[in-house]
Amino acid sequence: MSKSQVLSEIPLFASLSANEVQALAGRAVERRFDAGEMLFWEGEPCAGIFLIAEGSVKIFKMAPSGREMMLSLERAPSTVAELPLFDGGTYPASVRAEEPVVAYFINKGDFQSVCREFPDVALKVLAVVGRRLRHLVSMVESITFGSVTQRLARMLLDAGRQAGADEFALPLTHQEIASRLGTVREVVSRNLARFRAQGLIRMQEHTVAILDRAGLEREAEIEGQNL
Repeated sequence: MSKSQVLSEIPLFASLSANEVQALAGRAVERRFDAGEMLFWEGEPCAGIFLIAEGSVKIFKMAPSGREMMLSLERAPSTVAELPLFDGGTYPASVRAEEPVVAYFINKGDFQSVCREFPDVALKVLAVVGRRLRHLVSMVESITFGSVTQRLARMLLDAGRQAGADEFALPLTHQEIASRLGTVREVVSRNLARFRAQGLIRMQEHTVAILDRAGLEREAEIEGQNL
């Protein structure tokens, strides 16, 4: 596919006009990363935005102890490093290729030039960034409050809601789920096994089916409050 076709499939740019997409595509430079290679580290000056055209990347924070906390696993087509484009700050998290990645990089200055040429681009992009911020706030709340069992149940329920179905793909290992929830793999495995034994869920490879939503909601102790 052409760069314009790739960009038009990325949620961040889905509402842009053909001319707006073309203006961004003309400034996009292809970059390739091997599995395990860093796109950037937390705290580095923001050079620009990465558009993930093929593969997947892990967004994570690193604790002083060296322990990783996964924030998200982003699969193509997607973007990373949107926020620093607007606030002028450093990259707020680290990003590493989980598998071979083909990305398009747009320099921060070039992106801002397009925004000046097409003022609606910034407004359309910020609307999507706002939705992602709400998701991150919800994730922080999930990590901060409640037991691991509650947080795991909430994560499964959230994944089902995002998929719009009770059966969905969850392409995360037990270790990656543990990293996301701020715990260890053994605790995740033990809780998933209990959910299966109680008939709350069914798991086969990377597919999860919620069999008893009400029961899983009781495990999550959802209060019904939405941000």
